Parts: sequence; C-alpha cells; structure tokens
Amino acid sequence: MIVNQTYTLPGAKGRVMLMDLTYNQASPNAPLVIFAHGFKGFKDWGSHHLIAKHFALNGYRFLKFNFSHNGTTPEQPYDLTDLIAFSENTFSIELEDLQYVIDFAFSGSVIPAAAKVILIGHSMGGGISIIKAAEDKRVSHLITMASVSTFRNLWPKEIEPQWRLSGVLHFPNKRTGQDMPVKATLLDDLDRHQGRLNILARAADVVQPWLIVHGTADSVVAVSHAHDLKSMQPNARLLLIPNTDHIFGSSHPYLQPELPPALQDLCKQALAFLQG
Repeated sequence: MIVNQTYTLPGAKGRVMLMDLTYNQASPNAPLVIFAHGFKGFKDWGSHHLIAKHFALNGYRFLKFNFSHNGTTPEQPYDLTDLIAFSENTFSIELEDLQYVIDFAFSGSVIPAAAKVILIGHSMGGGISIIKAAEDKRVSHLITMASVSTFRNLWPKEIEPQWRLSGVLHFPNKRTGQDMPVKATLLDDLDRHQGRLNILARAADVVQPWLIVHGTADSVVAVSHAHDLKSMQPNARLLLIPNTDHIFGSSHPYLQPELPPALQDLCKQALAFLQG
C-alpha cells in the first residue's frame, strides 16, 4: 500500500519547512529521492504528487519539501501567502535548506535512515541540486528537470541596476496574479558567493551519475541550458523530450489521475537511469 506522511523541519533562519514522504508500506527502507521545487513553486504544485506515487510504486521513497522561504507556510501550503519570507529568499538559503533535508534523511531520527539519497530538482531547484550534489558526496544520483545553468536566467540582466537602486524587484506570478517581491539581497548573495553559486562551474564538479532532462519546447528555460550543463559535465546523460514545455505537460491545479505523457516518459527513463 502506498502511504503519505507529513513532517516539519526547521530550515534556514529557523523557518519551518513542510515535507511529505510517499512510499510503499512494504518497503520502508527503500532508496530515498529528495525533490527540490522551482521558483514560485512548492512541493504540492501540479502533478508532483503523481510523480511521488510513481516512484513509490517502483521501489523508491519520495520526499518532497517546501523551501523555507518559498512563500508558503505549514498552515497554507498551497498558496504563496508569506511574501515577506519570499522577498528574503536567497540561493544560499535554499542550499542551507536542502542540506537540512539531506541531513534529516540520513539521521534516522524520524524516518528510517537513507542508505543513499537521490536528488531530483526542477528549474531553479535543479540549479540548487547541482550545487549540492557537487558539495555532498552522500548524494548517489542526480536528476535535473528543465534546470537553469545560471541563476541569472530568472530575470533580465539589464534590470539589475534599478533593482539594486530600489532594493526590491517584483516578479509577476501569472497563475495567481500576484506581484512577488524579491529584495536585492538576492543579488548581494550572488555577488558574495560567485564561486559557490556558479552552476556551470559546479556542474564540472559533479561526480555522481547525472541525468539532464529538458523539453525542446521550453520557453521559460531554453534547451540551451541543458546543452551548456552537458558541455561542462560530459559524463552526464542528456535526455531531450521533444515538443515538451518547461513543466512537461503538467499544470496547476492538475486534476487528472495519471501523469501527462511527457512526465510519464520522464519518469520511465529516470527509473531506468537509476536502475542502470
């Protein structure tokens, strides 16, 4: 039987992160996947729950979590209501959050300790996962979905001077109609940690088996990012899914009982990659 359990964990600056674990009750010690969501995303976005179930049905535990400053709260996990937290997010904060989650997975304090951890990251979460895999050799495999190869893909370079001058930039959330504020401290973080936060440079340091997945029709993060990552890490496997967008045919809310075809293909090939 597939079960889902919810947990909380302190993240960066003590902010609580909501997590959930999906697994087959007959295999409580199965290998553990940790999933990192993207910018303006959250663990329960779209069809993420169906991806978790698919992996659980195929011999894995699947741990999804909300980054501590992603704009959700444990009380309102489906809405980006905490705009103060969202505005204060940085990439270093997300790396700290992911470290806490990995440590939790290996600790055995609440769930059976992982013998190995697989990272899957989407979009911005892909960039975070690349850096963390390069830093933490406890990660056994890395899968990135429509990952950025530079965090500066998330905004036009030419707006940075005005962003610094005003102290905040608002990112439109087309789904909700919100203007999501991000403080210029995000740019300061990039400037202070240029080496650590250089995704392409860190890609060269990834020694784990790595599957780079990208849709050829991605209008949010161009497929060139996948080719750039592959060029920096020739040992990685590149999987291009034809005519597929940034979210692999999903949407939010996603009300269908089955994964969209592109995500079904992605999961099938990801499982073959992990078992190969």
